[in-house]
Parts: sequence; C-alpha cells; structure tokens
Amino acid sequence: MRIAAAIEYDGSGFLGWQRLTHGDSVQAAVESALSSVADHAVVVTCAGRTDTGVHAQCQVVHFDSDSERSMRAWVLGANAKLPDSVCLRWAQPVDAGFHARYAAIARRYRYSILNRAVRPALQRQMLTWERLPLDAEAMNQAAQLLLGEHDFTSFRTVACQAKSPCRRVDAIDVVREGEIVVMQIQANAFLHHMVRNIIGSLLPVGRGTQPPQWIGELLVGRNRAVAGPTAPPNGLLFIGPLYPAHFGLPAEASASALAAAVTA
Repeated sequence: MRIAAAIEYDGSGFLGWQRLTHGDSVQAAVESALSSVADHAVVVTCAGRTDTGVHAQCQVVHFDSDSERSMRAWVLGANAKLPDSVCLRWAQPVDAGFHARYAAIARRYRYSILNRAVRPALQRQMLTWERLPLDAEAMNQAAQLLLGEHDFTSFRTVACQAKSPCRRVDAIDVVREGEIVVMQIQANAFLHHMVRNIIGSLLPVGRGTQPPQWIGELLVGRNRAVAGPTAPPNGLLFIGPLYPAHFGLPAEASASALAAAVTA
C-alpha cells in the first residue's frame, strides 16, 4: 500500500530535510519513526527538500508498506517516536501512481522578516531580522515583475543541480503585518535557494537603495553575481505542495487551494 503523509517541522535543529551520514536530518527522523510503526524499514520520498534551518508546515511525503495499520496508528505511532520539533499531521492511502515530488503541480513558501530596531527574543528561529525600515509596498511592486515563466538564473545558487533554470511563478505578494514583513510565493517548482535569493534582492528595494524595476533588470540579466545575497534560512517556511484533486488529499494539499491562491 502507498501512503501519503504530511510532515510539520521546525528545521532549527536539523541539517535540512535530506538524510545525511554526518548529522541530524528530518528525513532520518521521520523514517526511523515510521519504520518503528511498520516493523520494517521505511523510506520516504518528499515533495521538496528543505535546507538547514528551514521549516515546513505541510511537507508531503509518500512511502510504501504492507503492514496492516490504520491511518490513525501511523500518525499517533510515528508522533510518539518523533522529536518534539517534528510531527505527522495526517496520513492516508493513495493510488500507487501517486508520487510526492513528481505529482505536485505547485509549491508554496512564506518568508517572514521582523522589521524593527531590536532583534527578536521570541520566535527568533522562525524570523529573519532587519533593523532598517522596509517599504513593503515597493517590495511588492518589485516582486510582481517575477510573475510568469522566466529564466531564474539570477536567483539560484551556483550549486543548483536543476537541468533548467526556468520556473513559473503563479502568485507572489509582500505585505506588512505590524512589525513583520511577509512574502508569500507560489510556483510550479523552485530552484535551489530561489526564494532566499529573491528575498535577498527584494531587501535593497525595501531599504530604498534600489528601485523596484531593479528586480526586472536582474531577471533579464541572468547573472547571479549582481543580484542580492542569499537571505538567512530561519525566516523561510515551506507551506507545502499542491496536487491534482483526483488524488483526494486534504484541502491544504489539493489543487482547490491552487485556484484560491492564484485568484486571490
């Protein structure tokens, strides 16, 4: 049986999602917990790997098991074995053709910046701090230049292994919520460090040292060296992927959420 599950995690204490031989990873923690419930080795495939210090709200994975367990048993059993910073939110059987990575039609991220004169004490692992005042409206104006399908070479790391630098951004907005400036972005897929590099280039616009149209110039220039630096990981949250409705996943992972976000 193939099972899909949603994983929520605080990435602060992990060296990213991917299983490693030299440190703690979210994947290793999840596989260990599920293997204990299944009473056999379980390997999970995720929708999108996250880097060191990056968090996830609804990371979707799939795994195969012939063990007879209820979906409630998978969730409660795994959560009893997982560290406090990781939990299974739900699990459900899916068609054998479901693939957590390749079946996803969109992915969503949120980046949160505490914008005030002093650093945070509370929720500091979930926020990036910027002491200089930011113009969220200018950042949002600049961000709209990224909508559509483009070559995002200027916004990916040189170590990115993707075969093509082209991605399609379906929705992006930057808003101020009190002291916090939030960017939300939805795309068909993302390049390595793409979201953090976009934020790193939007920050000069927010500070007023670059005009909004600079983002468009970076996009067309396809030169990573002249774009902004990579923003810190701790403000980044992987909201999660979206899948075609016929897979019957919960609303937060369904294509119905895609339509709502794009038309909002």
